[in-house]
Amino acid sequence: MAQQKPYVVIDFDSTFLQVEALEELAEIVLKGTGRKKEVLQQVKDITNLGVDGKISFNDSLTRRLALLEVDRSQLDKLVKRLQKRVSTSFARNKEFFKKYEGRIYIISNGFKEFIAPVVAPYHIDADHVCANTFTFDAKGNVTGFDQENLLAHSKGKSRTLKALGLEGEIYVIGDAYTDYEMKEAGIAHKFFAFTENVLRENIIEKADHVTPSLDEFLYVNKMPMAISYPKNRIKVLLLENIHPSAKETLSLEGYDVTLMSGALSEDELCEQIKGVHLLGIRSKTHVTKKVLKHAKRLMAVGAFCIGTNQIDLKACAKRGVVVLNAPYSNTRSVVELAIGEIIMLMRRIPTMNYGMHRGKWNKSASNSYEIRGKKLGIVGYGNIGKQLSVLAESLGMDVYYYDIVERLALGNATKCDSLEELLGKADVVSLHVDGRPENKGFFDKERIGQMKEGSMLINLSRGFVVDIKALTSALKKGKIGGASVDVFPTEPKTNADPFDSPLMELPNVILTPHIGGSTQEAQANIGAYVPRRLMDYVNTGSSFGSVNFPEIQLPAQGKAHRLIHIHKNKPGILAQINGLLARYHINIVGQHLKTNEHIGYVITDIDKEYSEELLEVLKGIKGTIKFRVLY
Repeated sequence: MAQQKPYVVIDFDSTFLQVEALEELAEIVLKGTGRKKEVLQQVKDITNLGVDGKISFNDSLTRRLALLEVDRSQLDKLVKRLQKRVSTSFARNKEFFKKYEGRIYIISNGFKEFIAPVVAPYHIDADHVCANTFTFDAKGNVTGFDQENLLAHSKGKSRTLKALGLEGEIYVIGDAYTDYEMKEAGIAHKFFAFTENVLRENIIEKADHVTPSLDEFLYVNKMPMAISYPKNRIKVLLLENIHPSAKETLSLEGYDVTLMSGALSEDELCEQIKGVHLLGIRSKTHVTKKVLKHAKRLMAVGAFCIGTNQIDLKACAKRGVVVLNAPYSNTRSVVELAIGEIIMLMRRIPTMNYGMHRGKWNKSASNSYEIRGKKLGIVGYGNIGKQLSVLAESLGMDVYYYDIVERLALGNATKCDSLEELLGKADVVSLHVDGRPENKGFFDKERIGQMKEGSMLINLSRGFVVDIKALTSALKKGKIGGASVDVFPTEPKTNADPFDSPLMELPNVILTPHIGGSTQEAQANIGAYVPRRLMDYVNTGSSFGSVNFPEIQLPAQGKAHRLIHIHKNKPGILAQINGLLARYHINIVGQHLKTNEHIGYVITDIDKEYSEELLEVLKGIKGTIKFRVLY
């Protein structure tokens, strides 16, 4: 005999809803009146007094209604408003409500007139809504509420639940002490403190289980879920002062997010990364093989910057960890800094500034030039190099570029066939190469020696690209007229750590602390872009924008189950997957496979229920790195 499903009793305000319904009603009633702000605050204060048990519930309800003049038309407006404010995790789990139809009750101190129509689309009939009811006059104005209703008085929820006489297990989901009272009275079997909208410490202490979302409740109790795993169980670690919007975005999605200000050493990261599913870093934290050995649950690394040379991409791929970055989000900021530094160097501002701070007044046009008509040499014609090319040309510069990859020139830029050709022409050389290992020491004594006498050098790319000793020597000898350096071979991990460089004492050098992309606009863009890519990967399996995974971009599949299989790139894996699906009579709705030199990535959508046995055999395919199920 099948085990009977438990009854689920749900609170309405701040549980089924994201908000308190009476406060929303007050917003409607008071709209356009001069006393809106004052009365709204009174309503909230009285609500909190009732929730905290400092006044009786009947008193709380009476006092709040006395502040408002409500009619039926305003209740209709309230219903439409509340239908849009259903808690996010409730809204996405309609399948649960459908499958548990008849086993779900709403018990609320609110009012049935607006609760019943809001919960009706969730397969909860009006006779399963236990709430207060308004009284009306002949014109439809609210005159009060039914004083005989159990829910109009203290302990009304527990008395109402007892009166229902439900037989079997009863689980209560709520955010207030009145919800816990149903368990305290011995009528409900378990109380789940719901914290998606409001977190009350005194309620958490009383709970059998804290449920940050309905997904968590469903997962714990093995009930039907819209997603395969509660997002509140997905732990995210964000390091290095990543923009707060990233945490906000991920937290709103339901993830458990920890934000740390500085970078971590390898050993520190090995300790912190245990249990982490998503890691967000910038340029100073290094994700190494040693770190990955401790990252048993890591699914993805988000680089909140352009470069990824601080991440062992091959090791991540071999462990099934996707790496995503923000290749375009701070491009404008870097380019604007480059333009500013070109002008500063050509006008000898660093030297003039250095002298002025020491009391030296040197008003002179000697060796000070406009940038119009000067030759800019761009080494690396990628996203940043191209945009710099366009802006520099608009200011009147003649642009030359060199790249090891064939790149189409923008505007009137001229492609050079060799780096030596570019260095011999340019008045200003701006480096924009990537962080691949072979670029270490790329701009050495020989390259510097090929530059025009008195030309300028800008490095906003990678610290290890330029030989600092050779650059220092060339600056002191006058071979190079000035330089601007934003990145260094060794950089402090935090703002509190000291910085040291042989370039520090030179007056014709601009030094900046790796701030090429450090503008509010760029950090906000990155803080929005990278979390979206991480969430897309978790939610749909999309690897679009990955720097180490085969790229597959797919929409969410709401009418099928999605299987994600990451494996070593060797022949026959796809055939084995499909053979097993056929053996278990599973029909494939859609399937996508892409590979790179290290791994294969398969996304398969299937249209029927699967068994746990099937999942185990799919995980057991030789060469499997990671396997997970969506929906």
